[in-house]
Amino acid sequence: MQIRRKIYNEIFNHLNQPEITLIIGSRQAGKTTIIKQLQAQLEEQGKKTIFFNLDIESDFSILETQDKLLFAIRNQVGEGKAYIFIDEFQRKVNGGRFLKGLFDMNLPYKFIITGSGSIELKEQVHESLAGRKKIFEVGTLTFEEYLDYQTNYEFEDKLESFAKIYPERVYCYLLNYMTFGGYPKLALVDGVEEKRQLMQEIYNSYLIKDVTALLNIEKTNAFQKLVENLSLLDGKLVNISQLSSNIGVASQTLEKYLWYLEKTFIISPVRPFSGNPLKEINKSFTYYFNDLGLKNLISANFHNPSIRIDWGFDFQNHIFLELKNKLKGKEPFSINFWRTKDGAEVDFVIKIGKKIVGIECKFSDFDVHKYSKSLRSFIDKYKPESIWVINKSFNNELIIDTTTAHYLPYYEINKIIDSL
Repeated sequence: MQIRRKIYNEIFNHLNQPEITLIIGSRQAGKTTIIKQLQAQLEEQGKKTIFFNLDIESDFSILETQDKLLFAIRNQVGEGKAYIFIDEFQRKVNGGRFLKGLFDMNLPYKFIITGSGSIELKEQVHESLAGRKKIFEVGTLTFEEYLDYQTNYEFEDKLESFAKIYPERVYCYLLNYMTFGGYPKLALVDGVEEKRQLMQEIYNSYLIKDVTALLNIEKTNAFQKLVENLSLLDGKLVNISQLSSNIGVASQTLEKYLWYLEKTFIISPVRPFSGNPLKEINKSFTYYFNDLGLKNLISANFHNPSIRIDWGFDFQNHIFLELKNKLKGKEPFSINFWRTKDGAEVDFVIKIGKKIVGIECKFSDFDVHKYSKSLRSFIDKYKPESIWVINKSFNNELIIDTTTAHYLPYYEINKIIDSL
């Protein structure tokens, strides 16, 4: 049974548009699987397609020049309408200029391109193809995609209903997801050790193919040490000076590594929300991993969920990923954190236009209204229309002055998105 991706139909519908369809994301997130499915669906409809993979030497040779590529295409599919898939395009030198030239020839061919994050780092495809492409970012499986697959799509798109009928089952799936993450290959196997080996292969491939080749780092020790440090920070503020000292590189090099980790979809920086720089943190970042399985592998927490004890920050990281994914249709938006210099903090502050919403993550069960002094301080300072306390099961509301405090189970997170 294939894993169904929520983004698939959106990408397929774009195949009717003239722009280049550019699919980016981390290694092993499922980009190749998606384009293979697209190709199969097109061929079922009688459309002409051709597939190139730049990890294959003969295909790489064909893409040396535009003339060689066009000769190969015409030789296989002729002069008429056809769909041209090129996988692993990050390996193409001057890729942006190469694609721009093809697009500007007004050919009858529709190009569908995939690449890791380095496609925008090394080849500047984003700038070269301004107005000529649409980017689709494919991450690892979301919790809903993971849950739908694990339950044979019995409750597809009905997470809230499923959780209310079978709360313990959904909770067990959540623990597994927060432990092993959403890389599709891992979802297809059951054993912890097999999952560990697959995750280690994914991480090693990233270090060899991306870090070593594209950052020109022969020794990845410092880079790996940085990733290890980040995996253990658990939401703490990153002090560039202290962290650079810990891993033994200059601050400028550290910032380059952090930027690269972000652009290759390993981590996401979260910036501070501040209306008063004298009393509130306004410069330091926190970082979240874009896949919890990778984070847990690196931090040595990749083992059976039944022996895990502390889930607090992984739950917070999970909620961040859920919010980031679900807010994509609400752009422009920002997800920040709020902290004062005397220690008050709120996990997330979502800002859309002039509207701000505070969010606290509590991986616990409670049956009465609870909120922290920090959350109260945030309410007093910014008087938001609403704040949300995401927890394991409690569902209720409380009015605090002019702010509505919503207590929401994790499986009803769509209600936050719908309210914005």
